[in-house]
Amino acid sequence: MSDLQQDVDCPWFSSYDKGVPHEITVPKGGLQNVLDEAAETYGQRDAIVFQNTRISYKQLKELAEILAAELRRRGVQKGDRVSIMLPNLPQTFIAFWGVMKAGAVAVMTNPLYMESELTHQIKDSGAKHLITLDIFWPKIAALREQLGLDVCYVTRVRDALKFPLSWLQPFSARRQGTWVSVPYDGHRVVAWKDLFKRSDRLSVEVVDAHETIALLQYTGGTTGVSKGAMLTHANLLANLTQLMAIVQQPPEKEHVFLALLPLFHVFGLTITLLLPARMAARVVPMPRYAPADMLEAFKKYKFTAFIGAPSVYISLLQQKNLAQYDLHHIVFCISGSAPMPVEWLKKFEEVTGTPITEGFGLTEASPVTHANPVFGKQKPGSIGVPVPSTLARIVDTEDGERVLAPNEIGELVVKGPQVMAGYWQRPEETARTIRDGWLYTGDIAYMDEEGYFYIVDRKKDLIIVGGYNVYPREIDEVLHTHPKIREAVTVGVSHRSRGETVKAYIVPKEGANLTVPEVVAFCRQKLASFKVPRLIEFRDELPKTMVGKVLRRILREEELHKSDSQQDKELHDAEEVLKPEQAEQAPVREEQTAPSESSETKKDA
Repeated sequence: MSDLQQDVDCPWFSSYDKGVPHEITVPKGGLQNVLDEAAETYGQRDAIVFQNTRISYKQLKELAEILAAELRRRGVQKGDRVSIMLPNLPQTFIAFWGVMKAGAVAVMTNPLYMESELTHQIKDSGAKHLITLDIFWPKIAALREQLGLDVCYVTRVRDALKFPLSWLQPFSARRQGTWVSVPYDGHRVVAWKDLFKRSDRLSVEVVDAHETIALLQYTGGTTGVSKGAMLTHANLLANLTQLMAIVQQPPEKEHVFLALLPLFHVFGLTITLLLPARMAARVVPMPRYAPADMLEAFKKYKFTAFIGAPSVYISLLQQKNLAQYDLHHIVFCISGSAPMPVEWLKKFEEVTGTPITEGFGLTEASPVTHANPVFGKQKPGSIGVPVPSTLARIVDTEDGERVLAPNEIGELVVKGPQVMAGYWQRPEETARTIRDGWLYTGDIAYMDEEGYFYIVDRKKDLIIVGGYNVYPREIDEVLHTHPKIREAVTVGVSHRSRGETVKAYIVPKEGANLTVPEVVAFCRQKLASFKVPRLIEFRDELPKTMVGKVLRRILREEELHKSDSQQDKELHDAEEVLKPEQAEQAPVREEQTAPSESSETKKDA
């Protein structure tokens, strides 16, 4: 890294927290060594706590190695892909570490995938073995021939419980209508509990961590076909080491993590499965988000580490009984996967006394590349500074070769040991995305004089109104400051004379009486006229991914499917609603430099 830094200015080093190194050394060996070290030094500590079940680090290692031996006995060889299609349960932790111990490649699969998404991922990855939950069995059973799976290992929630809950759970499931009959045959459909009847154990050594894939993590598919990012053992170990360097929480200090982010997502996997293991911390997995349950969990477990998507933080802060709970035991908070409106950042710190550390990451970088200093200078609206051993710069959006000066807007590119080996079986797309070691993120951003980076928007989200660039997230930020708006997102929709115009989708706060003229008047006070949304649609909710990222793609697709007459009617109705003085004025050209009110993000990761 040192020789690379001769060609890249790194002003962010002066903003690092005291004790954070400029560079890290990637540990040798495989990712499973992280679990081994935790089990050896802190074996009696709780690794997982789930309802009435506690699994220590020593037990977690044993269970993972027994599973690895059983997977090998049933045909899983080194380098084989194994799909893990589970919600946040103890079995998910055991399954992941078991796949690592077997020398195989984990393919974390979203249980809520529709038929086409599931078929694409399983067939593209070449996974022949699948670990899943009984409630997802009907979906798998209907697609078995298309998926080409050899063996399915099916677990139940009761497998994660101790007596008497393990005995009561089936009765509860039948009463709720969620009990699923699974045709176990011991060969092609195997019961989870049967995998632990033998005592044989296996732990495969990783010889070359830089070349050996640990995780085939599929991108969110928010902008097109989902691709498998090949994340090696060294990639993931590097990102873990970088995270340890910036949080500065040694394993000697006991921490309690809430695992709410889906573990099948790279952000949830790295931050709430791998990082806690590196810290020998206790993890409390939560399969689904319910605000009331989460507040009670905070009271019971005294979480010291809280990692969530912005939607979770916002929802939590909107609970009417929040004042009854003490959240001051939180040591550090990390928000990711989507932009966090600045107003909510401030409110959370007022309530808890702990600032939310925002950053940036993407699947292709394991995922974290940037973060605001955890204990030092945080800049609202910024994704922070590059993590140790990571270089970042802004390049022009035309060919990506010209490096831009501070405060100039362009595409963010990064380089570091956490950057993927490439896309699975897609050499051409890999070559377009990684050039000379630099990962082209597709995010429009700028860097200030102190080395803090700001995401302006996604390259593909850019709206061009009459030839002028409009960045949706700048508008989103303004909308989120309106006292009657709970959520908002803007997209570009086609316009016969202007090319595109701005449309805002708004979720008002409960009980709020909000009108289109009111929203437009508010925006006109804070935005140039050509940035003001001309079309506004009120909704009860916005389409989102499992980690809370709004799917602008879905909204754009909805617009594309509208007929010309429907679009004309919407534009006509909008002009009728707005007063003459609110009609859209001709834009005045602005220099493409840093906007005064930017937005922050944590993309795809």
